[in-house]
Amino acid sequence: MMTTLVVGASGATGKRLVEQLLNRGQNVRVIVRPSSKIPDTWENNDKISIIKAGISEMGLEEMVGYVKGCHGIASCLGHNLTLKGVFGKPRRLVAGAVTLLCAAIKECSPDEPVRFVLMNTVGNRNRDLNEPVSIGHRLILALIRLLVPPLPDNEKAADFLRLKIGQKNAWIEWVAVRPDTLIDQDRVTEYELYASPTRSAIFNPGKTSRVNVGHFMARLLLENDLWAQWKGQMPVIYNKAD
Repeated sequence: MMTTLVVGASGATGKRLVEQLLNRGQNVRVIVRPSSKIPDTWENNDKISIIKAGISEMGLEEMVGYVKGCHGIASCLGHNLTLKGVFGKPRRLVAGAVTLLCAAIKECSPDEPVRFVLMNTVGNRNRDLNEPVSIGHRLILALIRLLVPPLPDNEKAADFLRLKIGQKNAWIEWVAVRPDTLIDQDRVTEYELYASPTRSAIFNPGKTSRVNVGHFMARLLLENDLWAQWKGQMPVIYNKAD
């Protein structure tokens, strides 16, 4: 039986991913803040191991212990939409966690590459591809990047995977999933996947339900053909239009 480590598991999307993995009979380790509220069903499920700790305060040796034995790692980390969450420390929550997790994987020197799935954002361009955007789009993104720390954090996290881990790493393979405007839905619905955005995230945004993001991330971790299709890429996920 495979084991997946999920960080940011107590968030709105992280919970959905954990549910999808448990529904598939997988063993799951989750790292959540000590103050996080978690579903009661997790406490009594022998398929899930709950680690209560602040990931930004962890050292490499501690993280190695949590990563060891995991075939896949998923990050659903994000900044809370409060003044403290958006503008407070750590400014590089996501990028710092990605860097630490990848360092821990390397320390473990796994026999097979570990699958790393990062929840990112459609507001971040994949600079490995030609993803043209309008001048107005660029100007607004530049302003957001300057004033709202979570965007550059997400950009740096994806860039670490693209540039530092790359396409031929012996221990790590990765996918950065880019949803558009996140919404809540109770069940998985049809969704569409693209290598690049098909609409402007600023002027014509689409919608992506959190449960669909969790479903896609779980499939990436478990389905070999889907992983082969998207590894080393930054797929965009939209809910299928009615």
